[in-house]
Amino acid sequence: MTNNNPSAGALAGVRVLELGTLIAGPFCSRMLAEFGAEVIKIESPDGGDPIRQWRVLKDGTSLWWSVQSRNKKSVTLNMKDPRGQEIARKLALDADVIIENYRPGVLEKWGIGFEDLKKINPAVIMVRLSGYGQTGPMKDLPGFGAIGESMGGMRYVSGHPDRPPVRIGISIGDSVAALHGVIGAMMALRHRDATGGRWNGKAGAECIAGQGQMVDVALYEAVFNMMESLVPEYDFAGVVRARTGGALPGIVPSNTYTTSDGENIVIAGNGDAIFKRLMLAIGRDDMANDPQLARNDGRVPRTDDIDGAIQGWCSTQTIDSALATLRAADVPVGKIYSVRDMMSDPQFLARQMFEQHAFADGTPIKLPAITPKLSATPGQTRWLGPALGEHNDEVLQALGYDAEQIAQFKRDKVL
Repeated sequence: MTNNNPSAGALAGVRVLELGTLIAGPFCSRMLAEFGAEVIKIESPDGGDPIRQWRVLKDGTSLWWSVQSRNKKSVTLNMKDPRGQEIARKLALDADVIIENYRPGVLEKWGIGFEDLKKINPAVIMVRLSGYGQTGPMKDLPGFGAIGESMGGMRYVSGHPDRPPVRIGISIGDSVAALHGVIGAMMALRHRDATGGRWNGKAGAECIAGQGQMVDVALYEAVFNMMESLVPEYDFAGVVRARTGGALPGIVPSNTYTTSDGENIVIAGNGDAIFKRLMLAIGRDDMANDPQLARNDGRVPRTDDIDGAIQGWCSTQTIDSALATLRAADVPVGKIYSVRDMMSDPQFLARQMFEQHAFADGTPIKLPAITPKLSATPGQTRWLGPALGEHNDEVLQALGYDAEQIAQFKRDKVL
């Protein structure tokens, strides 16, 4: 699809229907909305997406909501009412992409499953995010991001070897699945356009449309896809990768160390030339010039010795002196940042990684900037997360419903 207005975003003209709650589905459609797609989010009239009440609130609504649903249009529909299902069906048939994260079978129960829609609109693209995918013996089980992280292998390798597995402090499984959904949607749109383009809304011999498809994203598989060499190492050598704390297993040195002022610093000296520069910088010429340590396969058996030498040096340095010394030696190194560090960091500020906005009452609020950065059609925040049902009238009028019909829907609690 040609975008004749680059300022509107790379995905201007793409229509997306979001049928989902919480994280995976909504994060997927959020990214499309950030780059110009028109995203209509369907919510229950009874409180809407639960994420509206998660974590820190302002006037009863989550601050997270302002980010997760920026640029989206909120429409409330009672999906237990056949009229609500019919409105959703019309929106689905008009969409380029449908994104949903219900359990398999829910959309089919409402008559808006992929096969139902494909019979009318062969160009329909449906991104389906679920715990275990649309097939298999576990498909009907509930599966949140934490379950995907566990089954996909991430939790098993997270934490210290003498303690139970830990979780990363964000819903990484949901977010990784969402990104796979975005990638799948982009590939499906490319294939649809290459095979004929958008459906023209007509049936029979007059139907002109490219080939749509279903994008089936299982949370555990999205996490599993990030697990590097896990499978071939086990298949070939019987290696079961386990927890290694702050170290990167089999790649030495790459670990987290503590400085004299109690700060944590990550040092990645695992390249052969980098390792030599690192050792010289910390005054360990013996290790720098040891031929057994010249390559990674020689360093791995002496991981404890190397880490001990680096930690011993860090214990004599403040975070600032350690960073200055190692950066001068061209060694990859970084402080572990809190959000407080980020908000004042010159690199974050130079890259304009924070956007200043305001709520409807004028209260200022900063949001994370949009990534990735496109040079010609960058993403933008056009508005913050909407009020519940804020776009009911606009969206239904565009579908052809008149003011009296919309008022009746409201009286009947369809909206």
